[in-house]
Amino acid sequence: MSPSTAAGMLAPGATRELFIEGPAGRLETLLAAPRQESPAGVCVVCHPHPLYGGEMSNKVVYALASCALKAGLLTARFNFRGVGRSEGRYDAARGETLDALAVCAWMRQQLPDEPLLLAGFSFGAYVSLSAAAEARPALMVSASVPLQRLHDAGEFEPPPHPGCPWLAVHGSDDEVVGYEGTRAALLAYTPPPELVTLAGAGHFYHGRLGELQQAVLPFLQAHVPA
Repeated sequence: MSPSTAAGMLAPGATRELFIEGPAGRLETLLAAPRQESPAGVCVVCHPHPLYGGEMSNKVVYALASCALKAGLLTARFNFRGVGRSEGRYDAARGETLDALAVCAWMRQQLPDEPLLLAGFSFGAYVSLSAAAEARPALMVSASVPLQRLHDAGEFEPPPHPGCPWLAVHGSDDEVVGYEGTRAALLAYTPPPELVTLAGAGHFYHGRLGELQQAVLPFLQAHVPA
């Protein structure tokens, strides 16, 4: 499927598996069209850590993509290098950020005049935030972004502010990415993101995906042109 025809070949509400050329090889991608006739923009959703079972079929990633579709966005979930049928191998967020940028560029070729939403969960939230400096999205959504955890481990520095409206969602009982440290790291940004705390929710939002979507969808609807 060529970039010039991919969006047009998808009927409203349809999905299609395809491969996008990334810097380390082909990236397995699932492209989905909203039910409306003309998408209002494009969305790229990044999945959690490849070394701990993260892939584009993750339920939180699916929930974020569903919100984007309901907001009228042509949406791509993809597997980072070395995951599923994507080529290459894990590269400690550096290569994965380049993967995300490749998918963003490809998606923008489909609808070059429409806004881009970048979203991600956990490791994918960090990667999407890192990619924002170059991708310059119109909107950012971060679910359980591990800013403080990665910083304390000496692995990564917090990425710069994405320079657009930004929603961060986090569970107060997150057992993987501590809430208080993450909250402090998020509030250190100027301006800070809109932070929604789901009381009692853990890292994987077990039984709370509906509430996650209830936090994300109104944010998208408020910022995506009708």
